[in-house]
Amino acid sequence: MKVIFAGTPEFAAVALAALRDSGFDIPLVLTQPDRPAGRGMQLQASPVKQYALAHGIPVAQPVSLRLDGKHPQVAEEAHALLRATPHDVMVVAAYGLILPRSVLGIPPLGCINIHASLLPRWRGAAPIHRAIEAGDAETGVTIMQMEEGLDTGPMLLAESLPILPADTTASLHDRLATLGGRLIVEALRKLEQGGLRAEPQPEAGVTYAAKIGKEEAALDFSLDAATLGRRIRAFNPFPGAYGVCNGTPVKFWRADVVPGDGGEPGRVVAANGQDGVVVATGSGLLHVRELQKPGGKRLPAAEFLKGFRLEGERFA
Repeated sequence: MKVIFAGTPEFAAVALAALRDSGFDIPLVLTQPDRPAGRGMQLQASPVKQYALAHGIPVAQPVSLRLDGKHPQVAEEAHALLRATPHDVMVVAAYGLILPRSVLGIPPLGCINIHASLLPRWRGAAPIHRAIEAGDAETGVTIMQMEEGLDTGPMLLAESLPILPADTTASLHDRLATLGGRLIVEALRKLEQGGLRAEPQPEAGVTYAAKIGKEEAALDFSLDAATLGRRIRAFNPFPGAYGVCNGTPVKFWRADVVPGDGGEPGRVVAANGQDGVVVATGSGLLHVRELQKPGGKRLPAAEFLKGFRLEGERFA
């Protein structure tokens, strides 16, 4: 089976590697254009492009696939390339571009998506973040036949994973990426054998995982500690939850929720090498174990306090 692959971040690169390692013929990879990254803002290839080039797979990077969009000539060239590339199916994983109907109809067996949630819960751009933020007990991966709606297509395969108490978006992402790679291989094997059955998504239980905005990272300490703890885990590694102390944003990378009343929300109840950093909230306390100041490294609380005074302070 010949598989065109469309994806951009590490989550997608894991699936691409799984397909190649399982013997599927991948004649073409689509991925987002190179973006500036790092302190020097140098152009950087996506993880999918890096993997494809390292393994001799042709790569295309159109800025758009919409014939009626801002770049119709680019889109037409991409369409022509897809039609000229012999393939059976397109696999899509966190690509980042909308696939219009004109593209969805090109692969003989359609387009199949790897989505990091148990649909119909958490359709949209940030399903891993939102599942942790909401306090879900489990999530998973759904293999879905794509249609024009946002993650509305029929389900082909799904498998769940528990969300562990200490899971961050980073740790859960890695487990889901591995699961996604395994499930897409299983799905395509069944497709080859004619044993893949589509099941419509239920109408009940639909939620949407909106893209994470940087403004969400600012912690509101009037909220309860459990909510804040989930947000800290959900926004690790991006965009990084933070509180502002004397005008300086301090990122919170790891924190435990402990019972107690520390008084005014945001007040630093403890800040020493033995107890770490304990902050009062609207209900309960946050025991912050890893912090970072602007331009600095992520540090355990005891190390952080050697260069940043928090005793007696308050986070706005």
